[in-house]
Parts: sequence; structure tokens; C-alpha cells
Amino acid sequence: MSKRGASPPPFTEGTLIKRARSNSPARNQIAISSGNDERQKGLIRSVKRTSNLEAPIISLSGSHSAEILSCRFDPTGQNIAACSADRSVSLWRTYPPNTNYGLLSSHHKAPILDLQWSLFSPLLYTVSADQILSFTDVTTGQRTRKIRAHRGIINALDRTMAGGAGIELIATASDDGTVRVWEGGEDGSKNSVAVFELGCPATSVAWSADGQNLYIGALDNEIHVYDLRKGEQVYALTGHTDTPTSLALSPNGAYLLSPSFSSHTIIHDVRPFSPTPTRIHRVLQGAPAGFENTLLKGAWSKDDGGQRVAVGGADRMVCVWDVDSGRVLYKLPGHRGTVTCVDFHPKEPIILTGSKDGTMLLGELDPSV
Repeated sequence: MSKRGASPPPFTEGTLIKRARSNSPARNQIAISSGNDERQKGLIRSVKRTSNLEAPIISLSGSHSAEILSCRFDPTGQNIAACSADRSVSLWRTYPPNTNYGLLSSHHKAPILDLQWSLFSPLLYTVSADQILSFTDVTTGQRTRKIRAHRGIINALDRTMAGGAGIELIATASDDGTVRVWEGGEDGSKNSVAVFELGCPATSVAWSADGQNLYIGALDNEIHVYDLRKGEQVYALTGHTDTPTSLALSPNGAYLLSPSFSSHTIIHDVRPFSPTPTRIHRVLQGAPAGFENTLLKGAWSKDDGGQRVAVGGADRMVCVWDVDSGRVLYKLPGHRGTVTCVDFHPKEPIILTGSKDGTMLLGELDPSV
């Protein structure tokens, strides 16, 4: 009769074993068993999973040596692009293995302040402090067009599909006091389609849902609304006591999110017939702007039709509010610097944040909160 082999050594203090329960898929929960107490009891903690991410929180780091100024999901939600003060753009996969599959480092000569994915082609639009609007083919990494768009720093851009023409239009907002509209795609003209003179630096820009109006945040603390067909201002949104830092339109096109240097975030009602004369739907507090005068970028949730909004702050956290009640749902930590930009996944309850610490965080939210 052979002797039985030696039994495995008992758990020692500090031993940590991470495993998934066998009776449930691994993506639904995380089980942690720890045997560091006297009786070696196991600690089991279940985490409710709400997305297809590899883990509830994922850090994307190592690409940028300076602060991240903008980060966005592409229209499919499969890819992420981020731009930085180190003059580079990084491209990432949203889902495992979350590879950093591209780094574009030679397209601008100054910090890249904002970017947008094209709505219909594999192009990435970027604007920079070098006054350049750049078009990059993300499949090859090559720049396809370069436009000297302004005479000052370009702070923001947005894009839309023009009516039934099937033409993508890009709007750029600059410190030279103008907002210019350009044709997107690889075959557009190098001349602007329209120019709007504000008389003071423009910090942010957003298109209306139908592509007929432009919302422009400016240094005079107002949001100017211009009609593209008339070529003139039709009205202004007031309520801010300091400069709006970014603009984001809700998925249904009825509301406009605008954080500001005053640490107040206002949701404006931009429907044609607003029930309130001031057009102020909600005033949200909880995301401090800080003293650095960073153009903080907010975002609307898309998987639930815009029931939540999020803005980063100088307290190194991201504040997520419920739009209907104005209640703070989350204060998300994790960054070591001011959170400069936020975006939501187009199909799942996933939030993306970028920070002055040069990193991004992907995190899943609970839709039931």
C-alpha cells in the first residue's frame, strides 16, 4: 500500500486567493477568499457586474507623459481616443485586453486640446494650441488633411451630419473670438463654410440635434445660439457667473449641459418652446472647478437616454448626477489630479475619465442606482 502524499501547507497569514464561484459565470461576481484571521475563515464578497469590461474598474496608463485634456469613445463604443498636453493622441481598445494599439505623436506642435471621432468614416478630428485642425485616418495612423483654422488657440470642436446632404460639418471654437464651420471627410475644402464673430474668446461649441444651430460658450459668461442658415445669433442662454468650460447636448437634443469656472453646472432647456423663460432646467453642484482654469468637459449618459450627467472636478473626483432630481448619484475617486474630461459608453453603463495625472479610468455604473 502506497503512502498518501503530503498534504498542502495550511494558509499562512496574509494569504489571498481570488477565485470565481463555480455555480455562476465569472463576469457576474468576484469572490475573494482570505485566510488571515485566527480561524482562517473565508471572506466572500460579490460584486454586481453590469458591463462586458474585464473588471469593474480598469486603468489605462503609460501612453502620456502630461495631462490628458480630452478622451472619447468612438460611435461603436469599441475604441477610445485620448489627447494630451504632450502633443500626442493615444488609441485604445475598450474591451479586453484593452491594448494601446496606437500613439500618434507628430501631428501637432502644441498641446492637443480636444478631439472628436467622425460619425461616418474612420477619421479622427483634433484641434490644438498650434491653431491647426487635423484629420487623421485611424486605420493607417496617417494625417489626411491639415487646416490652419484660426489665428488663436483652438479650444474645442464638435461635428454633426448636415441635414439630408450626408455631409459632416465640423465647428471649431477659438481664442481669436470666432467659431468656424468646416466640411468633414477627406475631400472637403480648406476654406470655412461659415464664420461667426463673437468679439471675445470662445471656449466651447456644440451642434443642435438637427445641425441647424450652434451653441457657443464664450468668455462673456453666456452661451450664444447661432442659426447656421441665417448666419446670425438668434438668442443667448444666461445664468452662469463665470466662463462655461464645455457644452454637451443630451441624446434627445432637448437639453444642454454646461459646466463653468464658477463650479456650477447648468442644464439648459433648448427645446423650441421652453416652459421657463430663463431656459434653466437644473443647476448642479458638486464638481469644483478649482483655480487652474481648466476647460472641464462634461457628458451625458447614452445607454439610458440621458438620465445622468457627469463632470470631473479639481477634487480629483467625478460627480455623476441624476438629471430629473438633481441628486448626486456617485462621487468617483481614483485619479491623482484634476479630472479634466468625462465620456459615457454609447451602449453600456460605462464611464470613461481622463485626468491631469496622465491616466484614464474605465468604470462600470449600476443602472439601478
